[in-house]
This record gives sequence, structure tokens and C-alpha cells, in this order.
Amino acid sequence: MVRKPVVSTISSGGYLQGNVNGKLPSLGGKEPPGQEKVVLKKKITLLRGISIIIGTIIGAGIFISPKGVLQNTGSVGMSLIIWTVCGVLSLFGALSYAELGTSIKKSGGHYTYILEVFGPLPAFVRVWVELLIIRPAATAVISLAFGRYILEPFFIQCEIPELAIKLITAVGITVVMVLNSMSVSWSARIQIFLTFCKLTAILIIIVPGVMQLIKGQTHHFKDAFSGRDASIMGLPLAFYYGMYAYAGWFYLNFVTEEVENPEKNIPLAICISMAIVTIGYVLTNVAYFTTISAEELLLSNAVAVTFSERLLGNFSLAVPIFVALSCFGSMNGGVFAVSRLFYVASREGHLPEILSMIHVRKHTPLPAVIVLHPLTMIMLFSGDLYSLLNFLSFARWLFIGLAVAGLIYLRYKHPDMHRPFKVPLFIPALFSFTCLFMVALSLYSDPFSTGIGFIITLTGVPAYYLFIIWDKKPKWFRRMSGKTFIQFQDLLRDHVVENPYVCTSLPLLKV
Repeated sequence: MVRKPVVSTISSGGYLQGNVNGKLPSLGGKEPPGQEKVVLKKKITLLRGISIIIGTIIGAGIFISPKGVLQNTGSVGMSLIIWTVCGVLSLFGALSYAELGTSIKKSGGHYTYILEVFGPLPAFVRVWVELLIIRPAATAVISLAFGRYILEPFFIQCEIPELAIKLITAVGITVVMVLNSMSVSWSARIQIFLTFCKLTAILIIIVPGVMQLIKGQTHHFKDAFSGRDASIMGLPLAFYYGMYAYAGWFYLNFVTEEVENPEKNIPLAICISMAIVTIGYVLTNVAYFTTISAEELLLSNAVAVTFSERLLGNFSLAVPIFVALSCFGSMNGGVFAVSRLFYVASREGHLPEILSMIHVRKHTPLPAVIVLHPLTMIMLFSGDLYSLLNFLSFARWLFIGLAVAGLIYLRYKHPDMHRPFKVPLFIPALFSFTCLFMVALSLYSDPFSTGIGFIITLTGVPAYYLFIIWDKKPKWFRRMSGKTFIQFQDLLRDHVVENPYVCTSLPLLKV
């Protein structure tokens, strides 16, 4: 049972409008006089789509700690194989999402596909975990890397104070939230610029690495498969590290409704982006091993910095800046995409309806963007974020695996469904099996962290019945929900919009 959202209608002088399936609430089937439809505009071109995918995939991981893969594989050769295999598997997942995105032309990514195939309960659980834990924690982690590396050139001879890192991180998070609240076009333009910065940073590593190979610096590749043998305990964790580094290929599907000519641009953007990222990642790891041994790489806290200090001299000071810009691009792309997930979930009645409102002039899902800010700040100044991400990394791949398995289900259940882009069936079958196999192996290899993540995910089930299914809520709860809704609207009016508005309908929220 999914509650159909009853969206507040706001007078034409106002600046926020409710949005149901991309349209304003109508009066007798007609638009209000002097008022045009308020929708999220189709401003994502092919280049912007590529920048969203590349810009969110390439973060801090490839520059800071690729040692996670090496540590769990035991040898240089096996680690390079894992990086390549993870790239191919990510391409398979991305191609599957290209079919889903061109067949189901709704934003929301995993959430929308699970909702369409498996129903509201698993879809709600997915968005529940994403909103409360995964996205705030992931944003806080990548933002901390941004804060650390933007300050690195100013603290060359000493340790960077933790408070300084968190303060500059808080500023960076706020800037990203404001940018995504104010303009789709500007956030997309900045994303394109930051994507070029990321690719430049990778080239700064790859080009000297290739020159080292030309000079014959291949001794670290001799006996590439010698060393500690990979174990059944380590391989799933190595895949987790590799797949996490490639994570981000699915973000364009979060904004499907804003993509120009999605039937053509989504598959093209995915194929171009994944080819660039996979080649870049593999060559970057090869470049590292031309200069750094496996033992030295495992001891380094920032592999790119260690590499650049040995080969680039004084120019190595620029590397932390490029890493910081790379992190900022991941922050920007992640917030841009995931805010659309919350917007769609609100539109479907799974989140408070205020999150489905759109700013009339700026055409941004303003409430869905700013709801992330306080949650991310709480995560930023709380405990061990990295452990929290480990707890919930399995949830991401579980639901992605389910979404891709849903593609196979749709093939048999709805064979006549319009599919502008269609992949061979073995691609989604192999990818979904790999995701579910990794999740199962992680329960064996790391039962504590995965078990905690499993329990946290299961809290979405009682939450679904409490907030969505249960109709006979106490009056005090309904009254408090209504007051919260009104106060949030007042906050938006006073601090974001210029003109006052009048709500002609204020329903009591179920959520």
C-alpha cells in the first residue's frame, strides 16, 4: 500500500510548488490561471551526464588508499585483476541500469526500480537506510577527505588539527548544499569543471608512470602473483573495496526525468564514462607499482602523495589540491543525484511531502537538498564514520543486486515492454549474482559489521508499518506532524523565497 501524496497547492505569487509526477495540482483538469507547470527541467545534456557519472565515481579512494584491494588479495597481479574485474562488473551493472532507465523513465534509481518490481516495502527500506545513514555518512566521509587535503599544503611540517579539518569540511558541505539548492545549471557546470580536474589528476599520475615503464622500471611486476595467497575471507572484502571505488555509475538514473533525450544519452553517458574510469583506474594502479613496491603501498596513508613526492618534486604539492577538488566533485554529484531520490520517494508517499516541493524560479527540489545538511553535520561530528559505512556497504549492493534482478523479472513478466536499449540477459544475471554472492560472503568473512548493517536495515520494516501503513495514529502525532510541516514551510519562505505564499490545503502528514 502506497499512500498517494496530497500535495499542498500554493498561490501563484509563491515560490514553492507541490509536484505530483512532474505536474502541478490541477483545478478541474486545468492549470491555475497565469500559472505554468512547475517541473524539474531537462538540463542534463550528454556532457553533463558524463560529468555526473565520472565526477561521482572518482573520489578520494583511487588517490589515497587502493591498498584495501592489495591487502585482501595478497599480490600485485591479483590486485590488478580485481581492479579490472570490478570495472567490467560495474560496466555490466551500468548497462543494466541503462536498460532500466530507458524503460522506466522515472527518476529515483534503485528506489524506483525496486518499487516498480518488488513493491513498496523493500523500496521504503531502501530509502529509509539511504536517508538516515548511508548518504549522510558517505557525504561526511568524502567531505572529511576534502577538508584534510585542502589543508594539506598549509600544514606540510606538522599534523593538521582535527578541529580545523572538521570546520573546513562543514564549510565545504554547506557550499555544496547551497549550490544544489540555487541552480541546476551551475551545479552541473561546476561538476563538468571538477570532472576535468579529476581526469587531470589521474593523468598527472599515469603519464609519469608510463614514462617509468618506458625506462624499464618493471621490477615490481616481476613475480606479480607471488606473495600471500588470496583467501576466501579476503576476496569478498577486496571486491568490496574495488566496487566501492567504482560506485557512482548509477547516479545518472537518479535524475532520469532531467536528462535530455534519455533513450540516447543515458546509455551513451554510461558507456563512455565507464570506459574512461576503468582504463584510468587500472593504469593509475599500474603507475603506482612502477615506483612503489607492494610493501610500501601498504604502509602509505596517501598513495598518490607518496608517488608524486618521489617523481614530481615540488609539483607534488599540487596533488593534494587535485585530490580535494576530486572529493568536492563527488560531494556535489552525490548530493545532486540523491536529493532526487528523496524527492521521488516523497512524491510516492514514502517520505514527508514537503520533500517533493520544487522552487518555482530555480526549479530545484530545495527541501530534498537541504534535508541532507543537518543529517550530514550530525554524522560529521559523531563517531567512527568508516565503521558505519562498513556496516552498511552490504545494504547498497544488496539493493542494487535486487534492482538488476528486477530487470530479469521484467523481461519475463512484461516481454512487450518498450525497451529502447536492451542488454543481453547474461549481463544482468551475472551482475546480480555477483552482488548477492558478495553480500552472502561478507556475512561469512565479516559477520559482526555485516550483521549490524543487516539489523540497521531491518529497522525499516517496523518504520514502514508505523509511518506508512498505520492509519489510526494518535491525534497528538498527527497534530505534531502538521505543525512541523507548517514550520518547515515558514522556514523556507522566510529564508529562501522572496514573496509570501498562502497554502490553500494543508493535509496532516502520515509520515
